[in-house]
Amino acid sequence: MISRDTIDKVFDTARIDEVVGDFVSLKQRGVNKIGLCPFHNEKTPSFTVSVAKGIYKCFGCGQGGNSVNFVMEHEKYSYPEAIRYLAKKYNIEIEEKEKTEEEIEQQSERESQYIVLGFAQKYFTDILLNNAEGKSIGFSYFKERGYNEDVVEKFQLGYGLESWDAFTKEALKKGYKLEYLEKTGMTIIKEEKHYDRFRGRVLFPIHNFSGKVIGFGGRILKKDAKAAKYVNSPESEVYEKRRVLYGIYFGKKAIATQDNCYLVEGYTDVISLHQAGIENVVSSSGTSLTEDQIRLIQRLTKNITILYDGDAAGLKASFRGIDLILRQGLNVKIVLFPDGEDPDSYSKKLGKAKLQEYIKEGAKDFISFKTGLLLEEAQGDPVKKVALIREIVESIAVIPDAIARSTYVHECGKIMEISEQVLITELNKIRRKNLSQQRRESGEAYAGVEIPISDYKSGHPLGSESESKVTEASAEPQERDVIRFLLNYGESKFLLPITDAADPSDTSPENAEVKNMEVLVSDFIVKEVLVDDLQFDHELYGKIFKEFEYSVENSLDWGQQHFVNHENKEISKMAIDLVFAPYTLSKNWDEKHHIKVQTEELGLRLSVERTVYSFKMAKVKKMISENREKIRTSDDDSIREELLNEYHGLLEAKKYISRYLGRVLG
Repeated sequence: MISRDTIDKVFDTARIDEVVGDFVSLKQRGVNKIGLCPFHNEKTPSFTVSVAKGIYKCFGCGQGGNSVNFVMEHEKYSYPEAIRYLAKKYNIEIEEKEKTEEEIEQQSERESQYIVLGFAQKYFTDILLNNAEGKSIGFSYFKERGYNEDVVEKFQLGYGLESWDAFTKEALKKGYKLEYLEKTGMTIIKEEKHYDRFRGRVLFPIHNFSGKVIGFGGRILKKDAKAAKYVNSPESEVYEKRRVLYGIYFGKKAIATQDNCYLVEGYTDVISLHQAGIENVVSSSGTSLTEDQIRLIQRLTKNITILYDGDAAGLKASFRGIDLILRQGLNVKIVLFPDGEDPDSYSKKLGKAKLQEYIKEGAKDFISFKTGLLLEEAQGDPVKKVALIREIVESIAVIPDAIARSTYVHECGKIMEISEQVLITELNKIRRKNLSQQRRESGEAYAGVEIPISDYKSGHPLGSESESKVTEASAEPQERDVIRFLLNYGESKFLLPITDAADPSDTSPENAEVKNMEVLVSDFIVKEVLVDDLQFDHELYGKIFKEFEYSVENSLDWGQQHFVNHENKEISKMAIDLVFAPYTLSKNWDEKHHIKVQTEELGLRLSVERTVYSFKMAKVKKMISENREKIRTSDDDSIREELLNEYHGLLEAKKYISRYLGRVLG
C-alpha cells in the first residue's frame, strides 16, 4: 500500500500541463492550454488543460480529470500504477508497506504482463552485451549494420539464444509464472512442453507511448528456408498492433518540437535515422497503416512525411495509407529514395546534414507524387488517364478541410491539364457518395450532424438516459448551478447587506439600517438551502452538497481540490465538469480592448444570490406543479382543502422569490 503522505505529495507536485504534455502537444490559449484529445478522434482541438486548477477537460467527448486520472485513462493504469508513474517522473520516494503474498497474487493481469516483458527485455539485452553467443552473433550483426553501442542501449536491443528454452528456464527460475510467459507470447506451450518463441534472433523491443515494453520483433540471422525472417509477439492484453508505432516513445518529443513526423517501414529504418541524429521518426513495423496509428501521431503533429524506398509495387500499395492520413485532416508529404536505397542504407551513406537536405528538397505533396507516379503508366492512353484523374480526385475528396481541397483541385488541374470545374463536379459527386455511405453505416438520424458542446452531458451525446427524461418542472439546471458555485467560489468571500426590515429583499435605507457582513460563499449557500429544507433530486448533486454541508458545520477546509481529487470517481468527474468553463477571456483582455466585462467573479454577491434564489424558484415551481396534480386527482374534500391552502402558500412564496430575484437581477 502506498502511504497517504506519498499520494498527497504526488498530487501537490505533479503539474497537469507537464503530465499531459508528455503525451499531447499543447498550445497556450488564454489562461489555459489546448490540444487534440487523446481519447477520441478530433480534428479541431477541444482538449483543454487548466494549469491553475490542475485539471483537464475535453469539451468534445466529456473526458476530464486531474494528473492521476489522465495517466490512468491514457495508459490504462490502476490507481497505484498511476501514482508510481508520477512519483517516478517527479523523483518522489514512495513510502509503502511490503506487499503480502495475497496482494502480489491480486496484481492486475496487465501489470503482470508488463513485469514479465520488462524482465524479458533486460534478459535479452544482457545476453546481447555480455553473453559469448550474444556478442559474437547478435552484437556483431548490429555492428555490421553500423549501429554503435549507444543506440543499441537506447533502443534496448537484445538477442535470444539458440537454445530451445534458455529464456523460459531463466524466467521460471526467477519466479515468473508460465501462465504470463505464455500470455505475453514469450513462451510457446505445446503438448505440455514449452520453448522460447525468439530463439536465435536479434530482438527489437516494442515500447508503448510511455516507454513500457509491450512486445518484441525478432529477426532470424541464420539461413533457414522453413523459418520466417521476422517473428513478432502475438497480440495480448498490453499489445495491440493497430495501436502501436515503433519508436513513438523515443521520438515523441522531437516530433512535437519539429512539428513533423517521418514515417518509415521497419525497425532498422527508425534506429538508423536516430543514429544519424534524426529522431522525429516512427515505423508501422511492416503492417498496413491504421487509423489508430495516425491518431497517435496526430496528438503530436499535423504533419507527416512518408519516407519510401524505390519499390514501385510497395508505393502503389501505400496509397490507401495516404488516403487514411488525409481523411484524418493531416498534411502528408512523400519522399522517394533512389532505387535500391531505403532510409536505413541512405542515412549511412549521406549522414545527418545531407540526409535532412535530401528529405527537405525531395518532399512532394501527395498530388505531385501520385500524379507523377501514375502518369508514367497512363501516357498515350486516355482511358488510363481518366482512371488516374478519378483516383486522385477520390483522394482529394476525403480531405475534411474545404480550403485544402480547393488548393489541391487547383494543383491537380494544372498538372493534369484539365478544367477545375470538371474536377469540382467530380469531387462533389464523390463526396455525396461518401456521405451517403457514412449515413448508411452510422444511421440516418445522426449522419453528418454535429452535436453542440452544450448537448454533451457526462461525456455522452444528448445526455444520459436519466437526464433525457428531465421534465419541464425539473430543477436539475438550478441544482447544477448551486453545486457549480459551491465548487468554483465556495472558498471566496463577499459583503452581504444585513437589514432589520420585515422584507429582507427591501434594502432601501429609508426602511432599515443596512450593514455589510463578510460571509463565505459556501456558508451562505448551505444555510440558504437548509433554512428552507430543500432537497436535491439529482443524486450526485445531493452527495456533493451533503459534503459541503458537513464541511461548513465542522469548519473543514474542503474546497475545490477536495472534490476534484475525490476518491469517488463520479464525484470527481462531476466536479471537473463543473469547474471547467469551456470559454475564458485571455489575460488582460478587457484592459487591451477597453471593454468592461461583467463576470461572475466581479459580481459575486449578485451571482450567488441569483443562483440560490433561482434554485428556490425552481423548487417552488416544481412543488406547485406536483400540488396541482394532487388536487386534480384527490377525491377527499378535506385533503383537497389542505392542498389548496398549501397551493396558495406556494404562490405567495413564488411571489416573494420573484420580488427578490427582480431586485437581484435589476
